[in-house]
Amino acid sequence: MSSAPIERTRRPIDRRFPRLAKRLDGYVGAWNHVGMQTKFYGKTLTSIPYVFSHYRIELMRIIAQMGLGTGALVVIGGTVAIVGFLTVTTGALVAVQGYTDFSEIGVEALTGFASAFFNVRLIAPATTAIALAATIGAGATAQLGAMRINEEIDALEVMGIRSVAYLASTRVTAGLVVVIPLYCVGVLASFWAARFGTTVIYGQSTGVYDHYFRTFLNPTDLVWSFVQSIAMAVVIMLIHTYYGFAASGGPAGVGEAVGRAVRTSLIVAAFVVMMISLAVYGQSGNFNLAG
Repeated sequence: MSSAPIERTRRPIDRRFPRLAKRLDGYVGAWNHVGMQTKFYGKTLTSIPYVFSHYRIELMRIIAQMGLGTGALVVIGGTVAIVGFLTVTTGALVAVQGYTDFSEIGVEALTGFASAFFNVRLIAPATTAIALAATIGAGATAQLGAMRINEEIDALEVMGIRSVAYLASTRVTAGLVVVIPLYCVGVLASFWAARFGTTVIYGQSTGVYDHYFRTFLNPTDLVWSFVQSIAMAVVIMLIHTYYGFAASGGPAGVGEAVGRAVRTSLIVAAFVVMMISLAVYGQSGNFNLAG
Protein backbone atom coordinates (compact mmCIF):
# COMPACT_ATOMS: atom_id res chain seq x y z
CA MET A 1 0.00 0.00 0.00
CA SER A 2 2.84 2.37 0.69
CA SER A 3 4.21 1.99 -2.83
CA ALA A 4 0.89 2.80 -4.57
CA PRO A 5 1.06 6.63 -4.17
CA ILE A 6 4.67 6.63 -5.35
CA GLU A 7 3.74 4.64 -8.42
CA ARG A 8 0.90 7.03 -9.30
CA THR A 9 3.13 10.10 -9.01
CA ARG A 10 5.70 8.73 -11.41
CA ARG A 11 5.54 9.95 -14.97
CA PRO A 12 4.93 7.49 -17.81
CA ILE A 13 8.37 8.25 -19.25
CA ASP A 14 9.93 7.29 -15.91
CA ARG A 15 8.43 3.81 -16.13
CA ARG A 16 9.02 3.17 -19.83
CA PHE A 17 12.38 4.93 -20.38
CA PRO A 18 14.11 5.38 -17.00
CA ARG A 19 17.54 6.16 -18.47
CA LEU A 20 16.13 8.77 -20.86
CA ALA A 21 14.11 10.33 -18.05
CA LYS A 22 17.20 10.55 -15.85
CA ARG A 23 19.19 12.22 -18.61
CA LEU A 24 16.40 14.69 -19.36
CA ASP A 25 16.12 15.55 -15.68
CA GLY A 26 19.84 16.31 -15.68
CA TYR A 27 19.47 18.69 -18.63
CA VAL A 28 16.44 20.39 -17.08
CA GLY A 29 18.23 20.74 -13.75
CA ALA A 30 21.24 22.33 -15.45
CA TRP A 31 19.06 24.88 -17.24
CA ASN A 32 17.17 25.62 -14.03
CA HIS A 33 20.53 26.24 -12.35
CA VAL A 34 21.50 28.69 -15.10
CA GLY A 35 18.16 30.44 -14.70
CA MET A 36 18.63 30.77 -10.94
CA GLN A 37 22.09 32.27 -11.46
CA THR A 38 20.80 34.72 -14.06
CA LYS A 39 17.97 35.81 -11.75
CA PHE A 40 20.42 36.34 -8.88
CA TYR A 41 22.81 38.35 -11.06
CA GLY A 42 20.00 40.57 -12.31
CA LYS A 43 18.70 41.16 -8.79
CA THR A 44 22.20 41.95 -7.54
CA LEU A 45 22.90 44.49 -10.29
CA THR A 46 19.51 46.19 -10.00
CA SER A 47 20.00 46.52 -6.22
CA ILE A 48 23.22 48.54 -6.55
CA PRO A 49 21.42 51.95 -6.39
CA TYR A 50 19.82 50.77 -3.13
CA VAL A 51 23.29 50.27 -1.67
CA PHE A 52 24.24 53.95 -2.07
CA SER A 53 21.03 55.11 -0.43
CA HIS A 54 20.81 52.69 2.51
CA TYR A 55 24.05 50.73 3.03
CA ARG A 56 26.82 53.29 2.53
CA ILE A 57 28.58 52.46 5.82
CA GLU A 58 28.66 48.75 4.99
CA LEU A 59 29.98 49.58 1.54
CA MET A 60 32.86 51.61 2.96
CA ARG A 61 33.71 48.82 5.41
CA ILE A 62 33.88 46.23 2.64
CA ILE A 63 35.98 48.51 0.43
CA ALA A 64 38.53 48.92 3.23
CA GLN A 65 38.49 45.18 3.91
CA MET A 66 39.03 44.29 0.25
CA GLY A 67 41.80 46.81 -0.31
CA LEU A 68 43.94 46.30 2.81
CA GLY A 69 42.59 43.06 4.20
CA THR A 70 41.90 42.10 7.79
CA GLY A 71 43.87 40.37 10.50
CA ALA A 72 47.29 39.07 9.50
CA LEU A 73 46.74 40.12 5.88
CA VAL A 74 47.05 43.78 6.88
CA VAL A 75 50.71 43.22 7.78
CA ILE A 76 51.66 42.49 4.15
CA GLY A 77 49.39 45.11 2.63
CA GLY A 78 46.37 43.00 1.76
CA THR A 79 45.23 42.53 -1.82
CA VAL A 80 47.37 45.46 -3.01
CA ALA A 81 50.56 43.62 -2.11
CA ILE A 82 49.33 40.36 -3.59
CA VAL A 83 48.40 41.95 -6.93
CA GLY A 84 51.70 43.84 -7.00
CA PHE A 85 53.72 40.70 -6.33
CA LEU A 86 51.94 38.67 -9.00
CA THR A 87 52.29 41.34 -11.68
CA VAL A 88 55.97 41.87 -10.79
CA THR A 89 56.60 38.19 -11.47
CA THR A 90 54.75 38.27 -14.79
CA GLY A 91 56.56 41.46 -15.83
CA ALA A 92 59.90 39.83 -15.02
CA LEU A 93 58.85 36.85 -17.11
CA VAL A 94 58.19 39.19 -20.05
CA ALA A 95 61.71 40.55 -19.67
CA VAL A 96 63.27 37.08 -19.53
CA GLN A 97 61.30 35.54 -22.38
CA GLY A 98 61.24 38.68 -24.52
CA TYR A 99 64.95 39.41 -24.33
CA THR A 100 65.92 35.77 -24.82
CA ASP A 101 63.66 35.19 -27.80
CA PHE A 102 64.42 38.50 -29.51
CA SER A 103 68.17 38.09 -29.00
CA GLU A 104 68.08 34.85 -30.98
CA ILE A 105 67.16 36.80 -34.11
CA GLY A 106 69.24 39.88 -33.25
CA VAL A 107 66.44 42.29 -32.31
CA GLU A 108 66.69 42.26 -28.50
CA ALA A 109 66.08 46.02 -28.58
CA LEU A 110 62.38 45.20 -29.11
CA THR A 111 62.02 43.94 -25.54
CA GLY A 112 60.45 47.29 -24.66
CA PHE A 113 57.86 46.61 -27.35
CA ALA A 114 57.00 43.26 -25.71
CA SER A 115 56.41 44.97 -22.37
CA ALA A 116 54.23 47.72 -23.82
CA PHE A 117 52.25 45.35 -26.01
CA PHE A 118 51.70 42.13 -24.05
CA ASN A 119 51.56 43.51 -20.51
CA VAL A 120 48.77 45.93 -21.33
CA ARG A 121 46.66 43.78 -23.62
CA LEU A 122 46.82 40.39 -21.97
CA ILE A 123 49.18 39.68 -19.07
CA ALA A 124 48.23 42.42 -16.59
CA PRO A 125 44.42 41.94 -16.96
CA ALA A 126 44.68 38.16 -16.68
CA THR A 127 46.99 38.34 -13.66
CA THR A 128 44.72 40.83 -11.92
CA ALA A 129 41.74 38.54 -12.52
CA ILE A 130 43.58 35.62 -10.91
CA ALA A 131 44.47 37.76 -7.89
CA LEU A 132 40.89 39.02 -7.51
CA ALA A 133 39.41 35.54 -7.73
CA ALA A 134 41.90 34.02 -5.31
CA THR A 135 41.73 36.76 -2.67
CA ILE A 136 38.68 39.03 -2.74
CA GLY A 137 36.36 36.61 -4.52
CA ALA A 138 37.25 33.56 -2.44
CA GLY A 139 36.93 35.60 0.75
CA ALA A 140 33.46 36.82 -0.25
CA THR A 141 32.31 33.27 -1.01
CA ALA A 142 33.61 31.98 2.32
CA GLN A 143 31.98 34.81 4.28
CA LEU A 144 28.59 34.47 2.60
CA GLY A 145 28.72 30.68 2.75
CA ALA A 146 29.41 30.75 6.49
CA MET A 147 26.49 33.14 6.95
CA ARG A 148 24.24 30.87 4.91
CA ILE A 149 24.96 27.67 6.85
CA ASN A 150 24.65 29.57 10.16
CA GLU A 151 21.26 30.94 9.00
CA GLU A 152 22.46 34.51 9.36
CA ILE A 153 21.16 35.42 5.90
CA ASP A 154 17.72 34.12 6.84
CA ALA A 155 17.89 36.21 10.03
CA LEU A 156 18.62 39.34 7.99
CA GLU A 157 15.60 38.69 5.80
CA VAL A 158 13.41 38.16 8.85
CA MET A 159 14.54 41.55 10.17
CA GLY A 160 13.42 43.19 6.93
CA ILE A 161 16.92 43.75 5.48
CA ARG A 162 17.36 43.12 1.77
CA SER A 163 19.94 40.36 1.97
CA VAL A 164 20.96 40.49 -1.71
CA ALA A 165 21.52 44.25 -1.62
CA TYR A 166 23.19 44.22 1.80
CA LEU A 167 25.52 41.28 1.15
CA ALA A 168 25.90 40.77 -2.60
CA SER A 169 25.41 44.20 -4.18
CA THR A 170 27.72 45.86 -1.65
CA ARG A 171 30.50 43.38 -2.48
CA VAL A 172 30.06 43.78 -6.22
CA THR A 173 30.19 47.57 -5.88
CA ALA A 174 33.21 47.40 -3.59
CA GLY A 175 35.01 45.10 -6.02
CA LEU A 176 34.33 47.56 -8.82
CA VAL A 177 35.78 50.42 -6.76
CA VAL A 178 38.79 48.50 -5.46
CA VAL A 179 39.86 47.07 -8.83
CA ILE A 180 40.76 50.51 -10.25
CA PRO A 181 43.66 51.32 -7.88
CA LEU A 182 44.60 47.64 -7.76
CA TYR A 183 44.92 47.54 -11.52
CA CYS A 184 47.00 50.73 -11.51
CA VAL A 185 49.39 49.05 -9.08
CA GLY A 186 49.45 45.91 -11.20
CA VAL A 187 50.21 47.65 -14.49
CA LEU A 188 52.93 49.84 -12.98
CA ALA A 189 54.50 46.85 -11.24
CA SER A 190 54.59 44.85 -14.47
CA PHE A 191 56.15 47.77 -16.36
CA TRP A 192 58.78 48.28 -13.66
CA ALA A 193 59.68 44.59 -13.46
CA ALA A 194 60.09 44.29 -17.23
CA ARG A 195 62.27 47.41 -17.39
CA PHE A 196 64.36 46.37 -14.39
CA GLY A 197 64.96 42.89 -15.74
CA THR A 198 65.91 44.10 -19.21
CA THR A 199 68.11 47.05 -18.33
CA VAL A 200 69.68 45.96 -15.02
CA ILE A 201 69.93 42.18 -15.29
CA TYR A 202 70.47 41.83 -19.04
CA GLY A 203 72.31 45.13 -19.40
CA GLN A 204 70.34 46.70 -22.23
CA SER A 205 70.59 50.46 -22.58
CA THR A 206 67.80 52.30 -20.80
CA GLY A 207 67.51 54.72 -23.70
CA VAL A 208 66.90 51.90 -26.18
CA TYR A 209 64.38 50.21 -23.94
CA ASP A 210 62.48 53.43 -23.18
CA HIS A 211 62.42 54.40 -26.88
CA TYR A 212 60.69 51.22 -28.02
CA PHE A 213 58.50 51.08 -24.93
CA ARG A 214 57.14 54.60 -25.47
CA THR A 215 56.81 54.04 -29.21
CA PHE A 216 54.50 51.05 -28.83
CA LEU A 217 52.66 52.03 -25.65
CA ASN A 218 49.28 53.16 -26.94
CA PRO A 219 47.14 55.13 -24.45
CA THR A 220 44.03 53.66 -26.06
CA ASP A 221 45.23 50.19 -25.14
CA LEU A 222 45.50 51.30 -21.51
CA VAL A 223 41.91 52.52 -21.55
CA TRP A 224 40.65 49.23 -22.99
CA SER A 225 42.77 47.38 -20.47
CA PHE A 226 40.98 49.20 -17.66
CA VAL A 227 37.65 48.29 -19.27
CA GLN A 228 38.72 44.65 -19.24
CA SER A 229 39.66 44.80 -15.56
CA ILE A 230 36.36 46.46 -14.59
CA ALA A 231 34.31 43.90 -16.53
CA MET A 232 36.25 41.04 -14.98
CA ALA A 233 35.81 42.48 -11.47
CA VAL A 234 32.03 42.65 -11.89
CA VAL A 235 31.82 39.13 -13.30
CA ILE A 236 34.12 37.64 -10.65
CA MET A 237 32.25 39.24 -7.75
CA LEU A 238 28.85 38.20 -9.15
CA ILE A 239 29.95 34.58 -9.45
CA HIS A 240 31.53 34.44 -6.01
CA THR A 241 28.60 36.07 -4.25
CA TYR A 242 26.18 33.63 -5.91
CA TYR A 243 28.13 30.58 -4.81
CA GLY A 244 28.31 32.01 -1.31
CA PHE A 245 24.53 32.48 -1.22
CA ALA A 246 23.93 28.98 -2.62
CA ALA A 247 26.33 27.20 -0.24
CA SER A 248 24.97 24.25 1.74
CA GLY A 249 26.17 21.18 3.58
CA GLY A 250 28.04 22.69 6.50
CA PRO A 251 31.71 23.76 6.53
CA ALA A 252 32.60 21.18 3.89
CA GLY A 253 29.93 22.65 1.63
CA VAL A 254 31.40 26.13 2.08
CA GLY A 255 34.84 24.88 1.06
CA GLU A 256 33.34 23.18 -1.98
CA ALA A 257 31.50 26.38 -2.91
CA VAL A 258 34.74 28.37 -2.71
CA GLY A 259 36.51 25.92 -4.99
CA ARG A 260 33.71 25.92 -7.53
CA ALA A 261 33.46 29.70 -7.46
CA VAL A 262 37.20 30.17 -8.06
CA ARG A 263 37.18 27.67 -10.91
CA THR A 264 34.12 29.19 -12.57
CA SER A 265 35.29 32.79 -12.16
CA LEU A 266 38.71 32.06 -13.66
CA ILE A 267 37.14 30.39 -16.69
CA VAL A 268 34.64 33.21 -17.20
CA ALA A 269 37.32 35.88 -16.67
CA ALA A 270 39.48 34.31 -19.38
CA PHE A 271 36.42 34.27 -21.64
CA VAL A 272 35.76 37.96 -20.91
CA VAL A 273 39.36 38.88 -21.75
CA MET A 274 39.16 36.93 -24.98
CA MET A 275 35.84 38.44 -26.08
CA ILE A 276 36.83 42.04 -25.30
CA SER A 277 40.20 41.56 -27.00
CA LEU A 278 38.53 40.14 -30.10
CA ALA A 279 35.99 42.96 -30.12
CA VAL A 280 38.65 45.67 -29.80
CA TYR A 281 41.62 44.22 -31.67
CA GLY A 282 40.10 41.44 -33.72
CA GLN A 283 39.71 43.27 -37.02
CA SER A 284 42.72 45.56 -37.29
CA GLY A 285 44.82 44.62 -34.26
CA ASN A 286 45.63 48.30 -33.66
CA PHE A 287 49.26 47.41 -34.29
CA ASN A 288 51.86 49.47 -36.09
CA LEU A 289 55.42 48.15 -36.23
CA ALA A 290 57.64 51.23 -36.42
CA GLY A 291 60.50 52.95 -34.65
